[in-house]
Amino acid sequence: MPQLHVDNVTLSFGGLNALSTVSLTVPEGEVVSIIGPNGAGKTSLLNCISGFYHPTRGRITFGEHDLSKAAPNVVTRYGIARAFQNLELFRGMTVVENLLLARHTHLNYNLLDSILYYGKASRVEAENRHYVEQIIDFMELEEYRHHHVGTLAYGVQKRVEVARALTLQPKLLLLDEPMAGMNVEEKEDMVRFILDIQRERGVTVVLIEHDLGVVMDISDRVYVLDFGQLIAGGTPEDVSADPRVIEAYTGVAEHEPLPQASPSPAQAVAR
Repeated sequence: MPQLHVDNVTLSFGGLNALSTVSLTVPEGEVVSIIGPNGAGKTSLLNCISGFYHPTRGRITFGEHDLSKAAPNVVTRYGIARAFQNLELFRGMTVVENLLLARHTHLNYNLLDSILYYGKASRVEAENRHYVEQIIDFMELEEYRHHHVGTLAYGVQKRVEVARALTLQPKLLLLDEPMAGMNVEEKEDMVRFILDIQRERGVTVVLIEHDLGVVMDISDRVYVLDFGQLIAGGTPEDVSADPRVIEAYTGVAEHEPLPQASPSPAQAVAR
């Protein structure tokens, strides 16, 4: 059964439709990419899934939960986390502090417990710290743990952004252009982390990415948006050869598959 189901979702701002009757499914355990030209509605779709926007029409479900009108904090409790395209980190705080702050949804003790800091409060804090340490190790951030985020290189900050989302223990991870602005080496690292998140931690991944080489190499399935409409969906091979997709990217309807990066960061990781 699909873990995430988007059913005929339309998102309107006044007379403008950012999304028009978009339907797609994301099965559990897969890497699913959403691609399309700039302004196609990709981030708007992620905003609807994560609760920042509510669809004008249509329905979004995650397992048995209806996300259509759910607030972002409720969506997080259902097991969905997100890393943003533009970094949303606390630049004046350390890496450890940023990740610990993300565990606030797991602080299930009352005010008296927090004042006394005894029993349940101290146990929960220790458990949260232990989990954060696991994520720091998983994302290879040990050497940066006590560095202020604002002093780190851009590529490392992007890793911290993904790590903070992972700290929420998600079942579904939404990644909005996690490789934007990275060099080839940084992209290779991020591809490796995404694959490890899926395979080792069992997290379903929905990815927005402009590097078609990466998309075609690591995705189980791909959906293509253009002007807010879903124009194609399927395996990477089928989508790359779809004339509608080629036309959306090149402006010309051809029957040659879309070019891929050679070698792509994903291929480099595989080697």
